[in-house]
Amino acid sequence: QVQLVESGGGLVQAGGSLSLSCAASGSTFIIPLMGWYRQAAGKQRELVATIRITGNSAVADSVKGRFTISRDNAKNTVYLQMNSLKPEDTAVYYCYALTSREYWGQGTQVIVSS
Repeated sequence: QVQLVESGGGLVQAGGSLSLSCAASGSTFIIPLMGWYRQAAGKQRELVATIRITGNSAVADSVKGRFTISRDNAKNTVYLQMNSLKPEDTAVYYCYALTSREYWGQGTQVIVSS
């Protein structure tokens, strides 16, 4: 059973930066795919970015060029560096892991004030 523990997030002014991290525990192997989703109030959860063991990543167009995803395979930890934040980036950010099933973190709030 994989457990995901997120850290980071908080309140920042538009144009600022925040960093999220998510550590996976309970896995005896490197998790093939990890990433981040987000859900704004009243909206559906959406993909932010994912990254594979190889380092290959996929990033949503809405954050491309501003957000960077990375991972430490030895620690089964995934990171999200968020720069040039906009008010529309305000959401609860969820860590995601895919093995033979999906796992989700508890979510961490990011608020970007204008």
